[in-house]
Amino acid sequence: MCAHVLVAEDDPKQAELLRRYLEREGHDVLVVHAGRSAIDEARRAEPSLVVLDVMMPKVDGLDVCRVLRAESDLPILMLTARSTEDDLLLGLDLGADDYVAKPYSPRELMARVRTLLRRTRRSQDADRRLFQVGDLVVDPVRHTVTAADRLVECTLAEFRIIETLAAEPERVFTRKQLLERIHGFDRFITERTVDVHVMNLRKKIEPDPRRPVRLLTVYGVGYKLTHA
Repeated sequence: MCAHVLVAEDDPKQAELLRRYLEREGHDVLVVHAGRSAIDEARRAEPSLVVLDVMMPKVDGLDVCRVLRAESDLPILMLTARSTEDDLLLGLDLGADDYVAKPYSPRELMARVRTLLRRTRRSQDADRRLFQVGDLVVDPVRHTVTAADRLVECTLAEFRIIETLAAEPERVFTRKQLLERIHGFDRFITERTVDVHVMNLRKKIEPDPRRPVRLLTVYGVGYKLTHA
């Protein structure tokens, strides 16, 4: 799991130890010794992870964390000699993903790094995932639906329904379950309105909406998406 890691640590000896630990794990490491440099390099290099010391002069690690979190969801692991609960909570409240108190165990620190990187990779993989059912493709990131390579325009509620069904093809969803998935977009929606959305979706994705082959009704239960 090789990654590009930015280390911000004002103590040169500690910074060199961190570099060695991380490089031993196979990571590409960039070291800076000041908070301002950490912000600049994070913006320029777009690392996979930032290991950030709290106690740095002028611009400290908490300020760096605040700035970086406002700009991105870059994983941040904070290091600090402060070990009180208030310090821990402050770092986490500012957006740090994890917090390790000094003096730390190198093995524990590397385990925390691996955990953060795994979590980030899983999240990125999920974000990139396309749902494909037959010739129907749903892209949750781009918020698009295509049927037989034809772009389908959907309302928010329609997209939420088709995304839910495409994520688990052949599974039957009740109207109530689908209603729960789209409730955040329309607080006044009723179970009957789900039927209307399904009818409109069929007009958009089915070759013949009167004889659906993709979005099927399971009578007495609900709806499912199947491979046409």
